Amino acid sequence: MSDKTELERDSERHPEEAQVQRSFASREKPGTLYLVATPIGNLEDMTFRAIRTLRDADLIAAEDTRQTRKLLTHFEIQNRLVSYHEHNREASGPELIKMLEEGRNIALVSDAGIPAISDPGAQLATEAATRGIPVVPVPGANAALSALIISGLPTDRFLFAGFPPRDRKGMERMLDTLEAEPGTLILYESPYRVRKTLALLAERWGDRRMAVIRELTKRHEEAVRGTVRACLAHAEQVPPIGECCLVIEGAGPEKTGSGRKTAESAGEAGAWWAQLTLAEHVERYAAQTGNRKEAMKLAARDRGLSRRDVYQSLLEG
Repeated sequence: MSDKTELERDSERHPEEAQVQRSFASREKPGTLYLVATPIGNLEDMTFRAIRTLRDADLIAAEDTRQTRKLLTHFEIQNRLVSYHEHNREASGPELIKMLEEGRNIALVSDAGIPAISDPGAQLATEAATRGIPVVPVPGANAALSALIISGLPTDRFLFAGFPPRDRKGMERMLDTLEAEPGTLILYESPYRVRKTLALLAERWGDRRMAVIRELTKRHEEAVRGTVRACLAHAEQVPPIGECCLVIEGAGPEKTGSGRKTAESAGEAGAWWAQLTLAEHVERYAAQTGNRKEAMKLAARDRGLSRRDVYQSLLEG
């Protein structure tokens, strides 16, 4: 007898047809993977539906069983708890998929917030959906959206970019891809790296508005709002404690598709460097970074020029 689900068999018979999930249809197999949101700090943010789902599931898969056990104890939930995290997902994932295909219902939780966002739960959810196993959200608290709505920045369009790369080159590549994004940007960052990340952001987007939001829903919740440069100065004076969300103003509609602006269009948009000569532009960055080569690179990026063009102009000037 085939181990394939009905949806998988349908997909093979009709490869051009869309796969349809009916989340609450009556069936014996497969089971359902519930993605259950848990509080990001304040336990009162736990929903009635989340509590019921955790109680009714055949088992709970948790990123950190110790953390989740505290939550279950608080809400008097007695259920089987298994570990599923970044370091064991290759071994645990197939076992969980097998249980789902056999008809078990599994609730997946992360350390805090909605699972499958910047955590290994995304891989399990993708694999389940690919195999025709219903994947059902049980929504609740989310740090990125909570930070966005209190940031004071536009909320009509936004992009969640997760945790930034740890190395400078990786960070620069990421910022290159986000340079022309018109929507508000949302990043997660640890308190140990936030000042370094803010310094890199300030090199490019020092005059953009932003908010640094930490300890969401907890007693010491705090939002620091200002330009990127101002938020960096504050972080250097008062090092942040607790996980942070960085919410950054987007490029705005004046950006071209390439992510580069001419000096004329930038002046019309009020760019901070529009009234500076090229030499003054480079000197401003050199004072900030302490590296003239980096300053020429940044000025070239702003003006849509190559670094060689900047270097040659400075020699001729």
